[in-house]
Amino acid sequence: MATQLKPDITCSEAEWQARQDLAACYRIFAHLGWCESIYNHITLRVPSEDNAFLINPYGLLWEEVTASNLVKIDGEGNKVGDSPYPVNLAGFTQHSVFHKSLPYAHAIVHTHTPDTMAVCSTEGGLEPSNFYSCFFEGAIGYHDFEGITVRSEEGERLVKNIGNHFILMLRNHGPVVMGRTIQEMFLMYYMLQRACEVQVKTASMGKPIVVPPEVIETHQRDRDKQLTTDFGKLDFEAWKRKIDTIDRSWRD
Repeated sequence: MATQLKPDITCSEAEWQARQDLAACYRIFAHLGWCESIYNHITLRVPSEDNAFLINPYGLLWEEVTASNLVKIDGEGNKVGDSPYPVNLAGFTQHSVFHKSLPYAHAIVHTHTPDTMAVCSTEGGLEPSNFYSCFFEGAIGYHDFEGITVRSEEGERLVKNIGNHFILMLRNHGPVVMGRTIQEMFLMYYMLQRACEVQVKTASMGKPIVVPPEVIETHQRDRDKQLTTDFGKLDFEAWKRKIDTIDRSWRD
């Protein structure tokens, strides 16, 4: 049942919670410097609605995103409702195909941070040479650069190249990270960002120490014990408390 939760938006309680979580995620990414002006996207499926997603209003900085100004769109990027804000349809091309094709792609983020783009732009991609990158060994797809992702026919290749993974590194471009929950997506991205930062710094110092396969296997076995439905929840809630100390307007 729809509920009037704010003066300018009517939605279900479940959608309002999703809106607050997504707005918080945008603010956390902005606080950590993982954004690029008004560009890039984090999208989230609307609970209990087929083919409905939330996305940032095109033209606003991520630090300006709030629960009520998020835009609701369908799988083709068309606005649902009367939001006054436009949507960067070109940027949603890759998100829409993942949301449609991958049942586990509940929350998706695509960024252009320098360190993740640097790793995407190297021949070997992410290498198992640090604590964080070992989590992802064998669990990342790669997609060759085809230019700006605005053509729908590229979607089939994007899905093929991600396989059953949660991360797709767009070569010469940037990463796409998804999760079964927004909390899972956040922590997956957090670890990937760290992995790339450390790899870039290591490369500036000399030849990296590559972790042996048997150690990676043990590392990932212990990782898998943590992959519950609550994965990332404690981290996400902690960062929500942090941004609340800065500005609580994301909740509105």
